[in-house]
Amino acid sequence: MPIADDGLIALLPCKADRATRMLPLGAELISVDVTGCEAGGATFAVAHAAAGDAAQADAWMRAWRAATRTQLGNAPVAETPVVQARAADSPGPMRLDTQPGASAPTHVLWFAQQRAGKVALYQATVLGTPSSTEALAIFFEGLRLP
Repeated sequence: MPIADDGLIALLPCKADRATRMLPLGAELISVDVTGCEAGGATFAVAHAAAGDAAQADAWMRAWRAATRTQLGNAPVAETPVVQARAADSPGPMRLDTQPGASAPTHVLWFAQQRAGKVALYQATVLGTPSSTEALAIFFEGLRLP
Protein backbone atom coordinates (compact mmCIF):
# COMPACT_ATOMS: atom_id res chain seq x y z
CA MET A 1 0.00 0.00 0.00
CA PRO A 2 1.55 3.36 -0.99
CA ILE A 3 1.66 5.91 1.85
CA ALA A 4 1.09 9.56 0.85
CA ASP A 5 2.90 10.67 -2.30
CA ASP A 6 6.47 10.32 -1.03
CA GLY A 7 7.08 6.72 -2.09
CA LEU A 8 6.83 4.76 1.19
CA ILE A 9 5.25 1.33 0.75
CA ALA A 10 3.67 -0.45 3.73
CA LEU A 11 2.41 -4.02 4.10
CA LEU A 12 -0.92 -3.76 5.89
CA PRO A 13 -2.85 -6.89 6.96
CA CYS A 14 -6.22 -5.51 5.87
CA LYS A 15 -7.95 -3.05 3.55
CA ALA A 16 -6.79 0.39 4.66
CA ASP A 17 -8.73 3.57 5.24
CA ARG A 18 -7.16 6.99 4.70
CA ALA A 19 -7.72 10.23 6.59
CA THR A 20 -6.09 13.59 7.13
CA ARG A 21 -5.99 15.25 10.51
CA MET A 22 -4.35 18.24 12.12
CA LEU A 23 -1.74 17.38 14.76
CA PRO A 24 -0.29 19.87 17.25
CA LEU A 25 3.49 19.48 17.23
CA GLY A 26 5.06 21.97 19.58
CA ALA A 27 3.78 25.44 18.70
CA GLU A 28 2.62 24.35 15.23
CA LEU A 29 -0.49 22.61 13.94
CA ILE A 30 0.47 20.38 11.00
CA SER A 31 -1.46 18.31 8.47
CA VAL A 32 -0.87 14.55 8.84
CA ASP A 33 -2.06 11.87 6.41
CA VAL A 34 -2.97 8.58 8.10
CA THR A 35 -3.42 5.19 6.43
CA GLY A 36 -4.53 2.32 8.61
CA CYS A 37 -6.82 -0.58 9.41
CA GLU A 38 -7.82 -3.05 12.11
CA ALA A 39 -7.05 -6.77 11.87
CA GLY A 40 -6.68 -9.63 14.29
CA GLY A 41 -7.22 -7.58 17.43
CA ALA A 42 -4.85 -4.73 16.58
CA THR A 43 -4.80 -1.44 14.71
CA PHE A 44 -2.04 -0.91 12.14
CA ALA A 45 -1.40 2.64 10.92
CA VAL A 46 1.17 4.79 9.17
CA ALA A 47 1.07 8.57 9.54
CA HIS A 48 2.94 10.97 7.25
CA ALA A 49 3.84 14.65 7.41
CA ALA A 50 6.15 16.78 5.26
CA ALA A 51 8.58 19.23 6.86
CA GLY A 52 10.14 22.06 4.89
CA ASP A 53 13.72 21.42 6.04
CA ALA A 54 15.89 19.34 8.38
CA ALA A 55 15.60 21.74 11.34
CA GLN A 56 11.81 21.71 11.15
CA ALA A 57 11.83 17.91 10.75
CA ASP A 58 13.96 17.48 13.89
CA ALA A 59 11.68 19.75 15.92
CA TRP A 60 8.51 18.07 14.68
CA MET A 61 9.88 14.57 15.29
CA ARG A 62 10.88 15.45 18.88
CA ALA A 63 7.39 16.90 19.46
CA TRP A 64 5.70 13.88 17.85
CA ARG A 65 7.61 11.44 20.05
CA ALA A 66 6.90 13.53 23.17
CA ALA A 67 3.17 13.69 22.33
CA THR A 68 3.05 9.91 21.94
CA ARG A 69 4.78 9.36 25.29
CA THR A 70 2.32 11.80 26.90
CA GLN A 71 -0.64 9.84 25.46
CA LEU A 72 0.76 6.66 27.01
CA GLY A 73 0.74 8.24 30.47
CA ASN A 74 2.61 6.19 33.05
CA ALA A 75 2.85 3.06 30.90
CA PRO A 76 6.35 1.59 31.08
CA VAL A 77 8.09 2.07 27.71
CA ALA A 78 11.39 1.30 26.04
CA GLU A 79 12.56 3.75 23.38
CA THR A 80 15.56 2.78 21.28
CA PRO A 81 17.32 3.93 18.10
CA VAL A 82 16.85 1.49 15.21
CA VAL A 83 18.09 1.00 11.66
CA GLN A 84 15.60 1.73 8.89
CA ALA A 85 16.84 1.24 5.32
CA ARG A 86 17.11 4.52 3.38
CA ALA A 87 15.93 6.61 6.33
CA ALA A 88 17.57 9.93 7.18
CA ASP A 89 20.20 10.01 9.91
CA SER A 90 18.59 13.14 11.32
CA PRO A 91 16.03 12.83 12.68
CA GLY A 92 17.14 9.26 13.24
CA PRO A 93 14.77 6.29 13.34
CA MET A 94 13.41 5.47 16.82
CA ARG A 95 11.25 2.66 18.14
CA LEU A 96 8.99 2.79 21.19
CA ASP A 97 7.44 -0.29 22.73
CA THR A 98 5.30 -0.48 25.84
CA GLN A 99 6.60 -3.05 28.28
CA PRO A 100 4.75 -6.12 29.53
CA GLY A 101 2.05 -5.10 31.94
CA ALA A 102 0.99 -2.00 30.00
CA SER A 103 -2.79 -1.81 29.73
CA ALA A 104 -2.67 -1.03 25.99
CA PRO A 105 0.20 -2.69 24.08
CA THR A 106 1.68 -0.03 21.78
CA HIS A 107 4.54 -0.24 19.28
CA VAL A 108 5.68 2.83 17.34
CA LEU A 109 8.43 3.42 14.79
CA TRP A 110 9.39 6.96 13.72
CA PHE A 111 11.63 7.66 10.75
CA ALA A 112 12.24 10.29 8.09
CA GLN A 113 13.57 10.61 4.56
CA GLN A 114 14.93 13.67 2.78
CA ARG A 115 13.34 14.05 -0.64
CA ALA A 116 13.27 16.86 -3.18
CA GLY A 117 14.13 19.67 -0.77
CA LYS A 118 11.76 18.55 2.01
CA VAL A 119 11.75 15.91 4.71
CA ALA A 120 9.04 13.25 4.84
CA LEU A 121 8.26 12.19 8.42
CA TYR A 122 6.60 8.88 9.26
CA GLN A 123 5.08 7.24 12.32
CA ALA A 124 4.19 3.55 11.99
CA THR A 125 2.04 2.26 14.85
CA VAL A 126 0.55 -1.01 16.06
CA LEU A 127 -2.00 -0.64 18.87
CA GLY A 128 -3.17 -3.77 20.65
CA THR A 129 -2.00 -7.35 20.44
CA PRO A 130 -2.20 -8.87 16.93
CA SER A 131 -3.65 -12.38 16.76
CA SER A 132 -0.63 -13.51 14.72
CA THR A 133 2.73 -13.52 16.51
CA GLU A 134 4.47 -12.56 13.26
CA ALA A 135 2.21 -9.60 12.41
CA LEU A 136 4.22 -7.00 14.30
CA ALA A 137 7.53 -7.97 12.69
CA ILE A 138 5.99 -8.28 9.21
CA PHE A 139 4.41 -4.83 9.50
CA PHE A 140 7.58 -3.02 10.62
CA GLU A 141 9.92 -4.98 8.32
CA GLY A 142 7.55 -4.39 5.39
CA LEU A 143 7.98 -0.59 5.47
CA ARG A 144 9.95 0.26 2.31
CA LEU A 145 11.35 3.68 1.44
CA PRO A 146 12.26 4.39 -2.19
